[in-house]
Amino acid sequence: MLASIPYRTFPVLHLGPIPIRVFGVFVAIGILVGSWVFLRFARQRGMDPEALTSLAWRVILLGIIGSRLLFVLTHLSDFTDRPLSAFALWEGGLQFSGAFLIAIIVIVWWQRSHREVNTLTLTDGIVLGLVPGLMIGRIGCYAVGEHFGNETTFFLGVKYLGGETREGPIAVGTVIHNTALYEFILLAPLAALLFWMARRNAPAGAMTATFLLWYGIQRFLTDFLRAYDERVAGLTGAQYICLGMIAAGIVLAWRVRRGAGSDADEPGASASERDHEPEPA
Repeated sequence: MLASIPYRTFPVLHLGPIPIRVFGVFVAIGILVGSWVFLRFARQRGMDPEALTSLAWRVILLGIIGSRLLFVLTHLSDFTDRPLSAFALWEGGLQFSGAFLIAIIVIVWWQRSHREVNTLTLTDGIVLGLVPGLMIGRIGCYAVGEHFGNETTFFLGVKYLGGETREGPIAVGTVIHNTALYEFILLAPLAALLFWMARRNAPAGAMTATFLLWYGIQRFLTDFLRAYDERVAGLTGAQYICLGMIAAGIVLAWRVRRGAGSDADEPGASASERDHEPEPA
């Protein structure tokens, strides 16, 4: 068997007599880091930080509710014997798909009363903060033993050495796929690319399109490795959303490329002015 990564879950760490729920801590850190990156980007683009702070908290709070609700609905068998545990967010179990759908609804609703904000510049800032936030959150998933796949000889497979898990059971010594680890690794170059695009003042919407395509393809493929997610017609719920993300990313990339080409023909238009022009119909 090829080399594997030793893996023991660590859902709870103790600071003296105080138990620290690792999943909750990393989700909180991810939210704080992602929000800070988003608001910093917004200030640099001349957007109202106070209004966007209000938007960020709405997206965060409603996104957590939506992500937990979708997780519970797709893992009902885990809660039949202990229904109150559906509220135990600190144990792990948040579905990105639920948060993503709620975020779209909240942003569309918010945008109706803040038409002065360029929609694509706004979503560029959101995805710029979202990716490092997701990376940090995946450390929490890794800690509590979520998103396991089947046995593997892949060199990035993890060799389970013990500890409480949310999925399983897993026999000690078994080498399995851990898609939380894979997602963390695959999100790192995406984060670097998005930060580079932000520094280069990429056209409004380019970062959003990049995220939709990269994450949509990445998550669609890694979900095939998950062994404990429910499927409909062979695909997980997240994979169906990923198909929509990929389609939206292709359309948006085409629109951004077309818009950038049109702007290039206008010698008087600066990059900053182009970022704040109305979106093409």
